[in-house]
Amino acid sequence: MSSDREAERIAFLQSAGLGDVVRTPLAGDASTRRYERLTRADGTSLILMDQPPAAESAVAPPQATELERFKLGYNAEARLSGGSVSAFVALAGWLRAQGLSAPRIVAHDAGRGLAVLEDLGDDLFARHDRDLETLYAAAVDALVGLHEADPPSIVSADGENWPLCRYDDQAYRAGLDPFLDWWFDFAGLERPGPEARDEWRALWAPVIRRAESGRSVFVHRDYHAENLLWLPERQGLARVGMLDFQDAVAGHPAWDLLHLLQDARRDVPPELEAAMLKRYLAARPETDREQFLHDYRALAALNAARILGRVFARQEVAFRRNRYTAFMPRTWAHLERNLGHGDMEGLRAWFDRHVPPEARVAENRS
Repeated sequence: MSSDREAERIAFLQSAGLGDVVRTPLAGDASTRRYERLTRADGTSLILMDQPPAAESAVAPPQATELERFKLGYNAEARLSGGSVSAFVALAGWLRAQGLSAPRIVAHDAGRGLAVLEDLGDDLFARHDRDLETLYAAAVDALVGLHEADPPSIVSADGENWPLCRYDDQAYRAGLDPFLDWWFDFAGLERPGPEARDEWRALWAPVIRRAESGRSVFVHRDYHAENLLWLPERQGLARVGMLDFQDAVAGHPAWDLLHLLQDARRDVPPELEAAMLKRYLAARPETDREQFLHDYRALAALNAARILGRVFARQEVAFRRNRYTAFMPRTWAHLERNLGHGDMEGLRAWFDRHVPPEARVAENRS
C-alpha cells in the first residue's frame, strides 16, 4: 500500500465527515480497483471505492479514430472506462433514475479516483444455490426494464458526465483477438500464422456485423452473478442490486443476457437458461425471436472466446493468477455448445484445426 495513496484516502474520508469510521478491506477481483467497508459508530456502513487514476491506460474520446484508439491502448480500443470514478458516478445515477438499484453516491472525488458509496450488502447472486428461478427471473426483468429505456449519448448525474459509447467492431475485436496469442501461449501451442489470423477475422466478421446492427440498448457489460445483489426488501426491478457497470456501452440486447445465463464462473442449468430466454422474449414481443436467438448464440460464442483468451489465459500467463483455470472447462463447454448452432460451422472447423481437444484443458504449460 502506497503511503501517499493512503494519505489521500484518509484526507478524502475526513473531508466527507468519515474520518472516524472503521475500515475493513473487501476481496478484490482482476481489476485495479480496491474496496473497503466503512463502519460508522452507529453500526451502519458504506463502501469506499479506490481507483487510482494512473493505474489504467487512457480512455478514448467518443469521436477518436481507430488509429487514435489503437495508439492509446486497450481501454481505448475496447471502449472501457479505465475504472473512471466519473463513469461510475454518472452511470449509477442514470440507473437509479430508471428505477434500478445502483449504489447511491455519498461523496466522490473523480480527479483522485475515490468515492464513498451506499453499501448494498453482500448477498450476491453467486452465493445462492436455491430458488434460482426467482433470482434469475428478477435479473431478467431488470434487464427488460433497462432495455425499455433509450440509451442516452451522454449520461449525467451527481455533477459528472460520461459518454455512452457504441460497442463497435474495434471494441469487439480488442477483446476477441487476444485469444490468438494468450490462449496459445497458455496451452503451449505455436501462435497462429497470418493466414489463420486472417481466416479468424473473416469468420467472426458476420457475427460482429450482426452485433452492431442490433445495437439498441444500454449494456451493463458485466451482468453476472458476482455483480448482482439480491435486495428482497425492495420492490419490483429494484430488488436486483447492480455493481461494476462503469464500462457500460450502447449495444446488442443479447449481450447482458448471455453473461447472466452463460456465466463463466458458475453453472446455470440449461433448463433455467431456456426458461429465462423465454421470459425475456415474452416481455419484449416486438423482438424477432429466431434472429435474437441466433445473435444470442453467436455472441455467446464470441464472448466465451474473449473470456478464455483476454481474461483467463492472460491472467494466468502474465500475472500467474491461477484461480482462473477452474473456470476454463465451463467456458470451453459454452463455446463448443454455441458453435454447434446455426451457421457457425466455419468457426467450429477453425477451432478443430488450430485448438485440438488436448489444448482445451485447464493446464498451464507455459
